[in-house]
Amino acid sequence: MCRVLKVSRSCYYRWLGVERQEDTKLNELIKNIFEISMQTYGTRRIKNQLVKDYGVIVSRRRIGKVMKKLGLVCKNKKRFRIKTTNSNHNFTIAPNLLKQCFYTTQQDKVYVGDITYISTKEGWLYLSVVIDLFSRRIVGWSMNDTLKTSLVNDALLMAIKQRKLFGIQIEEVSMHPILIKNY
Repeated sequence: MCRVLKVSRSCYYRWLGVERQEDTKLNELIKNIFEISMQTYGTRRIKNQLVKDYGVIVSRRRIGKVMKKLGLVCKNKKRFRIKTTNSNHNFTIAPNLLKQCFYTTQQDKVYVGDITYISTKEGWLYLSVVIDLFSRRIVGWSMNDTLKTSLVNDALLMAIKQRKLFGIQIEEVSMHPILIKNY
């Protein structure tokens, strides 16, 4: 009949509004995989899952069309960002003694510190570092699984003890923290 009317099969079936049996099965498979994934799988993962579990080879474009037809929109997970800074507080803010001048002429006179976090298999690990501005060397550090004041104190104590081991007498050191709230 399609040859006589000079119409392609797809146009004929679309005109009829009849959905092929294959399509209903594919729709069910895609919907099941989508629901099992808690609405997080997109076309790539659904395609891989169809091949792996059912041996069905379908293009990503067709899967996308089926998903659009069924109204399946995947939820994108937001990247987890850890917050170590809370700017909305009433704590006193330390004066900026350096005034963005990060150069000094004497060793062990000006230290700067910072805190960072590292993702590990066991959770987050916080690292506090103390740097001597003259030599640009790390003179003290401390790691802990909680963000407490002791983290920074331990790093500063390590810096002082390490410098005493080398026979350097520390009389007066200016420590410039990045954020006083954390310290």
